[in-house]
Amino acid sequence: MTTPASAVLAAAGIDFEAHEFEAEGRDYGKAAAAALGVDEERVFKTLMAEIDGRPAVGIVPVAGMLSLRSFAAALRGKRAVMMEPSTAERITGYVVGGISPFGQRRQSPTVLDASAMTHKTIYVSGGRRGLDLEVAPADLVRVLSATVAAIATD
Repeated sequence: MTTPASAVLAAAGIDFEAHEFEAEGRDYGKAAAAALGVDEERVFKTLMAEIDGRPAVGIVPVAGMLSLRSFAAALRGKRAVMMEPSTAERITGYVVGGISPFGQRRQSPTVLDASAMTHKTIYVSGGRRGLDLEVAPADLVRVLSATVAAIATD
């Protein structure tokens, strides 16, 4: 299945693997880890926030939480607040639970949690619930011009 997210990776010549699974419940990231048989530390959630009033993307392990203070600092901002789900859907073109860092309507500054760099590959949403894309973290950083910083908390 092609989504805007997988199309971006294919167009950039990035190796990735798509994994479909049955999406159940509301904790989509943890459900993905369980369904795919992957450690939660390798499955990352894409979170939309506003830093000083501007959209930004934070990518953190599903087992953790986003540190708003660290996230703002990583993008040289003062204050970060989580974006309303309806706003995130409008800005990205994806539904909550299926927001991918790739192929958003408008690319926003992106920060990947530094823990991702300890894995050969990580899993991120493929642009719809029940679809994750497995990609090398360095490729994600390159395609999105992402910043790498410690933005997750336990």
